[in-house]
Amino acid sequence: MSHAVNDAPSVSLRRYGAVEASDVHDFHQIVLGLDGSMVMAVDGVAREIDSTSAWLIPAGSRHDYAGVGENRQLVLDLPWSSVAVPQRLFDKARAVAIDPSLTQLVSHIAGRATGHIDGDAAWRRFNWDAAARLCAAIVEETGMADAVPGAGLDFARIDGWLRAHLSEPLRIADLAAHCGFGMRRFHQLFIEAFGETPHRYLQRLRLDTSVTLLADPCRSLTDVALEVGFGDQSAYTHAFTRRYGMAPGQWRALLH
Repeated sequence: MSHAVNDAPSVSLRRYGAVEASDVHDFHQIVLGLDGSMVMAVDGVAREIDSTSAWLIPAGSRHDYAGVGENRQLVLDLPWSSVAVPQRLFDKARAVAIDPSLTQLVSHIAGRATGHIDGDAAWRRFNWDAAARLCAAIVEETGMADAVPGAGLDFARIDGWLRAHLSEPLRIADLAAHCGFGMRRFHQLFIEAFGETPHRYLQRLRLDTSVTLLADPCRSLTDVALEVGFGDQSAYTHAFTRRYGMAPGQWRALLH
C-alpha cells in the first residue's frame, strides 16, 4: 500500500458536547457548520460556527471547542500529502463565512456520509471524492476573500487557472505572465504559496479532479485521462494507482 493511501483525507460527521474540550493534531482540519452551532477558539481566537461558517485549523494549532445545544458539523481532516491545497490556505487559523453554494455542498456530502457505504475501499473513495470537492470550493471562496495586494501570489486565482487548463500542457511562462511575474520569481513565489513546485501541484490537482470525474459513468477512462491532462489511459492509470492504491477502473467499480 502506498504512502499516499495511508495519508488519505477523512470526512466525518461530529456532534460536540457542552463540556469544553481541547485538541492538537499533526494534520490540517476544516470544521464546517451543518446543524445548530458550536464555539471554537483556535490560538486564543474564539468564534461561533453555524451553517454559514467554518474554521480552518492548521496542523499543530491548539483548538478548544464546545457545542451549543444540539449540533452537527462536517469535519475534514487533511494530511499534507492528501488533497492538493495551497499551503498558504493554512498559514494561520481562521474562521470564514461560506456562501449558499458551499453550504449546499456540505449538506449533500453529509447526506452521503449518513447513507450506506459498504466496505473500507468504498469509504476511502468517498473520503477522497468529498475532500476534493470541498477543498476546491473552499480554496476558491476563502482565497478570493483573503487576497491582499503585495502578499505574494493570489493562490485562489492560480488554482482556478490550473483547474481551467488541466487538459493542456503546463507552460510555466504562460502562467507566470498571467500573474505578472518573470519565470524565476514566479517559481519562487509559487513554492512559497503552494508548498511545492507548479508541476507537482498540478499533478495532484489532476488526480483529485479525476476522482470526481470517475463518478460520471458516461465518461470512459480514456476520456477522464485526457480531460485532466494525461497523454493516454496507461499513464493516467499508473499515476492514479500509485497515489490511491487501486486502478481507476477498480475505483469506479466501487460506485456500483
